[in-house]
Amino acid sequence: IASGSGSAPKGLRAHPDRIHIVYPLGSKLAVQNTKTKQQWFLEGHNNAITAVAISKTGKYVASGQVNQIGFRVPVIVWDFETREEYFRHETHKVRVESVMFSCCETYIMSLGGRDDSNIVAYNIHTKEVICGAFSSNRNAGDAVTLGILNNRPPCFITGGVSTLKVWTLCPKAKSVKGWDVAMGKIKRKVTCIEVEKNDKYAYCGTSTGDIVKVGLNFSEDPKEYQPIKTPRMIGCYAKLPLKKSPPGKPPTCDLYKMGVRQLILLDNNLMVVGAGDGTVEMIEELETVAVDHNGSSFVLAIPTYPLFKKIRTCSVGSLVTSLQMLKKQLIVGTLRCEVFLVDFKTFEVSLILTCHTSAIYDLAFPDDYSGVFATASKNDVRVWNVEHARELLRITVHNFTCSSIVFSYDGRYIATGWNDGNIRAFTPQSGKVIFMIRNAHNKGVSSLALTRDCKRLISGGGEGQVRVWEVRKERQELQMILKEHKGPVSAISIASNNREAASASTDGTCVIWDLNKGIRQTVIFQTTLFMSVQFHPTDCQVLTCGTNRQICYWEVYDGTLLRELEGSRVAALNTLHISKDGEHFVTGSNDTFVKLWSYNKGVMTHFGKGHAGVVTSVSFSPDKSILVSASADGSIFIWRTPFGKVGEEVLPGGEGAGSCHQPAVKKKLDKMRPVCKSSKEELISKISPAQSVHSISSGPCTPRHPGEENCF
Repeated sequence: IASGSGSAPKGLRAHPDRIHIVYPLGSKLAVQNTKTKQQWFLEGHNNAITAVAISKTGKYVASGQVNQIGFRVPVIVWDFETREEYFRHETHKVRVESVMFSCCETYIMSLGGRDDSNIVAYNIHTKEVICGAFSSNRNAGDAVTLGILNNRPPCFITGGVSTLKVWTLCPKAKSVKGWDVAMGKIKRKVTCIEVEKNDKYAYCGTSTGDIVKVGLNFSEDPKEYQPIKTPRMIGCYAKLPLKKSPPGKPPTCDLYKMGVRQLILLDNNLMVVGAGDGTVEMIEELETVAVDHNGSSFVLAIPTYPLFKKIRTCSVGSLVTSLQMLKKQLIVGTLRCEVFLVDFKTFEVSLILTCHTSAIYDLAFPDDYSGVFATASKNDVRVWNVEHARELLRITVHNFTCSSIVFSYDGRYIATGWNDGNIRAFTPQSGKVIFMIRNAHNKGVSSLALTRDCKRLISGGGEGQVRVWEVRKERQELQMILKEHKGPVSAISIASNNREAASASTDGTCVIWDLNKGIRQTVIFQTTLFMSVQFHPTDCQVLTCGTNRQICYWEVYDGTLLRELEGSRVAALNTLHISKDGEHFVTGSNDTFVKLWSYNKGVMTHFGKGHAGVVTSVSFSPDKSILVSASADGSIFIWRTPFGKVGEEVLPGGEGAGSCHQPAVKKKLDKMRPVCKSSKEELISKISPAQSVHSISSGPCTPRHPGEENCF
């Protein structure tokens, strides 16, 4: 499961081989095979990627990034076959808005952001800069997008806020010449540019919601690289009005809400439009401007003429940032980090990839059930299917952040803690609220844990208190308040005997509590911010980690330090999890590494490299066959462990830890022990791998059956 950065315009790219897709994943560039689901991650950037481009034949891939104010940013050209860096240049400052290859794959053009405002051209073969220039006139706004001509390699177009220019590159003279498009009094912000196959016209999507058609005025000879006269706007066009205007009032056009964000030009005067409100439409360009029933031309209140006829339409529910052709389908990327497939003939929409749009703060597996896991993030909680890496359930609570999540041991509900101070419990199949403890903590709920008998829930808050709740079906009561910590409670773990609990805090203390007496049993002090704590299955030791980069073994009885390991040489440790058999544990840290350790030997046995952000949570599956890690960039990685299932041999031909999980063979999911007699009660074990995505805030479409052929 990979979370593409949905904010990058045209960030999702389809490779010309029609097999691979390329998209940004934080500071890394992800390449994915849509058939085998194999992934590669190209490393070289040190901040979020903002622009992606693929050359015409697919030989090269280019990417640009954002950086801190005052610092230069690299534009990297990658060799697609070797998946290695071909060359880079650091000419721009702060941000790269767009990158494009010429049609002959000889030149690459990059456009800087507001703090740079330069356009730079490079020769790919010599790896040298050709020239640079300001992307717009001083009396115009900033350019934000690039367009490339199809038959003239040195020619390209830039567009932005009140600026639209046609450029011709002169490699021998190491210069570039630009012509402003004559637009009269029309002012537009250009968001995307597409040029038709003969280089005669350019179509520019605007934030106003119309499409500007530009005559480029090149000669018919493709070797002539300069326009024979000034490029000129032919007109601003939009869809035909849906309703007839009242008598006496001039008719208006049907503009796209929130602007035209992406365009694809097709044959026979057809094009596909992606709009800011999530609309994806196929439209036809009419030969002449539409006229009214009296035969006279429209007298419009706005300078936009109705010229496009709607053929097919659908909606993906969020701003369209990427629109690409993939075989006989459209692949659509949105601002919510979702990827949709749209059937080209029927315009039927299917969701193939989704993930969180912001940092993931916690993840959890059910007890004795390895088929699903849940993640917590801003605005929502999601339940995922392990085998198909698909979303099964989405529970949305708008404008709030879920900081912790835990499954009940009987599988009847999912308990979550939120930054509004409330604890919410949901059913595992429909996502309905079972109960809610209001104002559980006055500075937000930071951690949660449940006893094995499901009778008590322990919560930690941002104010440093640990509270024990008695959980019943009809009501939930506060049993005790444990006050020892001075800072937020970062993690809570309960012993298997349900009599002891350990709480870790950022104040440098870890307290072991007697839950029956409600008193402190042992306290641990260390010069660190404790980020995670967990009991060993034997209940004799606890394991902690924190910002001092150390993994510590502690005696439960008296808090004696038994062993100290260096978990990382340079980065703080954020999370750890011990396997159910107690033989191994896994850690995640700020250096983006996931490390697997032998508990008894105290040595690292394997490590996983792939995350582009800080690793915030890790967890073994109950059968120990896989482990899941989540990071601050919203991505989720499923790793195959080298052990196989607990009590089973490793499957032949299986990959080691450090590769994204792909099932070698189809296996039946673990079955939970029966916990109730009522068939109406929802259980974790009853979640079907084919269950459709469900959201409390219902989405615009329903995904197909989540088979392997429909998911990336």
